[in-house]
Amino acid sequence: MNRINRLLGTVGAAALVVTSASPAFAGGTTAGSTITNTVTVNYQVGAVAQTATGASNTFTVDRKVNLTVAEVGTTTTQVSPGQTAAVTTFTVTNTSNATLDFALVAAQQTGLAGAHSNTDNFDVTNVKIYVDTNGNGSYDAGTDTLVTYLDELAADASKTVFVVADIPLGQVTNDVAAVTLTATGREGGGATAQGAALTETTGANTAGMDTVFADGAGATDAVRNADYSAKDDYTVLAAALTISKLSTVISDPINGTTNPKLIPGATIEYCIVVNNAAGSATATNVAISDPLPTTVTYSSGYGTFLNGTVTSGVCNFDGTAGGSFASGTVSGTLSSVAAGETKTLRFRAVIN
Repeated sequence: MNRINRLLGTVGAAALVVTSASPAFAGGTTAGSTITNTVTVNYQVGAVAQTATGASNTFTVDRKVNLTVAEVGTTTTQVSPGQTAAVTTFTVTNTSNATLDFALVAAQQTGLAGAHSNTDNFDVTNVKIYVDTNGNGSYDAGTDTLVTYLDELAADASKTVFVVADIPLGQVTNDVAAVTLTATGREGGGATAQGAALTETTGANTAGMDTVFADGAGATDAVRNADYSAKDDYTVLAAALTISKLSTVISDPINGTTNPKLIPGATIEYCIVVNNAAGSATATNVAISDPLPTTVTYSSGYGTFLNGTVTSGVCNFDGTAGGSFASGTVSGTLSSVAAGETKTLRFRAVIN
């Protein structure tokens, strides 16, 4: 390189700083762009101005591959046992200086730390990845698109991505399933195909567009590998119902209501007690079905009472009329039993 070209290299670097400062893109000047600087030198000989001379310098901007994946929100995703299509949400951002494709993989952990000071202890099922097709930030079944990669994501652009999974029915409160979403930069493959794997340029700078991996370390990946990962997790909140069935003798045909005994002809009251533990999820549509043995006869004149209460382990004579008796079975539904709440179903029968 001659002296003029060395001077031009210095000027070119200064010009590049000015160009990348406005507008301020995360990735900088677009990869593959050419930057040209021309210097003009004016001089005199014997006080006479001579024809100006100069030189130009042109180079190609190399490609800096960078990306981030971030959980949307700062809390775990609360789910119920047996819930389908439970959603965790992420944002994938292309902070490169080129349009790229991004391969997406949702992986489950095994007994490792989750995203929110908790520990994974079960796996979700039917794990799928969707892209936010309509851009509203919420998962819309039937609208958002099932994907394995993001296609042609422009420099400085972001996409919202949903990891959607089903929760096994048998899980209990505070069970945790942690998932990690990893995005990997790929060549822009056009509008219909995922691009090829990226290859970082080794050795000295070339005259063409070189590739440099500039990504940091995510939740489970290392620096400078064209990957970035982030965690989210599902935490189960289940109802914790305990059921007990009490019976009380009300009267008998010999003693009446005074110290009655459990003899044939005696009337007994059954009380089914449903309790939901504190800190649990509200149980809804609690359907009770109690087939009666042939040794007792349902007292249709008394009826069935729902949503009664319990005091010191004893059922109160309260609640509202409801439920039914058919084909030898007493049935009734409690619309809800909240955490820490107790409700009852009561009815009477006569010993045969």
